[in-house]
Amino acid sequence: MAMTINELYLELFKRFRQEGTPSPALEARELTAYVCHADKRRTASWAHLYLDDDTIGQANRLAKRYLDGEPLAYLLGEWDFYGLTFRVTPAALIPRSDTEALCELAVRRAQEVMEPRVLDLCCGSGCIGIALLHEVEDATVYAADLSEDALLLAVENAKELGVSARFQPVRCNALVEPPSALGAFHIIVCNPPYISKEELLHLDRSVAAYEPRMALYGGPDGLDFYRSITSYWMEALVPGGMLYFECGWNQAGSVVELCEKAGLLDVRIHEDLSGIQRVVSARARRGGELRL
Repeated sequence: MAMTINELYLELFKRFRQEGTPSPALEARELTAYVCHADKRRTASWAHLYLDDDTIGQANRLAKRYLDGEPLAYLLGEWDFYGLTFRVTPAALIPRSDTEALCELAVRRAQEVMEPRVLDLCCGSGCIGIALLHEVEDATVYAADLSEDALLLAVENAKELGVSARFQPVRCNALVEPPSALGAFHIIVCNPPYISKEELLHLDRSVAAYEPRMALYGGPDGLDFYRSITSYWMEALVPGGMLYFECGWNQAGSVVELCEKAGLLDVRIHEDLSGIQRVVSARARRGGELRL
């Protein structure tokens, strides 16, 4: 029987909802738009466009793989973040809406600085730095990661989204001192690996089996990267420069302590849209400024 794009969407939505997936409406829309080569932002016409059997079959095959645990974003090869569509592969974590709180804070700060120099540390797909470049036309972003494959993906995203001229990839390890040639930045924004050894054992299969472990595991207590960055990377902030960390749901207090121990000022916790303490911000001291 003939089926419209909208009917396929409704069928997938019901299937995902029955299986208890996290966001059945979003997931069904993304999958439908992908297999039908349809604009997911213009769904009004979906009720009038009919599909062939091959397209319907492809949608059902991908839906089964998703319900068997394979991340939908990897199946589609793309995912939306901060209003942009990024290419995604198993080389980097899938961009998540939780991280938009981190991105928004960095964007707002960058808009207050003339020609801001920004470091996206542990950049993965490059989604944070690239989103910032789209919002701040005079910014330059250095995207740093230890994974060569992640950096290649970030470079591809920067090119596809039209910001490659202001996007500089850097291969380096956040757990050691930064290369001196990097210089200093007005903003360091970082979504580091922060899953603890205990949490790693209980991750959802769709994360544990498919997303890169090196982008997830943050040491026995999940805090290794925060310790190293606050110990080794503070010289990479200009006086008065801002540091923004994403952290796990129960880590904000510990990250605050590490920032204060490093002598940073104005250390604050920010919640994401779900009310979870998701971001810690801190400011480097200016010349002659004392810690109160």
